[in-house]
Amino acid sequence: MMALRSWFGGRSPREKRLLLVMAGLAIVTIVWSLILRPLGDAMAGARERHAAAVVRYGETSARVDALRDARAARVPLLTGSLADAVRARAEQAGFPLASLDPAGNDGVSVSIQSARGAALTAWLARLERAGIVVESATLTDNGDRTVAGRIMLRRRAA
Repeated sequence: MMALRSWFGGRSPREKRLLLVMAGLAIVTIVWSLILRPLGDAMAGARERHAAAVVRYGETSARVDALRDARAARVPLLTGSLADAVRARAEQAGFPLASLDPAGNDGVSVSIQSARGAALTAWLARLERAGIVVESATLTDNGDRTVAGRIMLRRRAA
């Protein structure tokens, strides 16, 4: 340390001022690059993570509300046989059923030879809202802007 003082003491006043300014700038540069810049980057990252968390919270909250609404507006269970209900709803929608066969426990297998794809999927959505679960649906293009469908339906569990 003594050698540094004697070296600094041997400099002219102008050199001393320049060395002090240089040391001050070096300290400012070191503080900025080692402390301030990393803290700023960390804060920016924290803000981004917070914004993403707020968006995820909002989406999750909306899904929970949708599930609550769906549970509150629960569809009443079907009365009567599932086959009769499906047949009546198909006739009401204008779909001629090629076959309607019982399948397993409380299920039916429906075959439709020709229907518009959009109309058939809309009818399936209405069945879902009415308490009839579409377990599987296979739609095949007929080549004339219509589809043939083989659909497995079940009664919604209580």
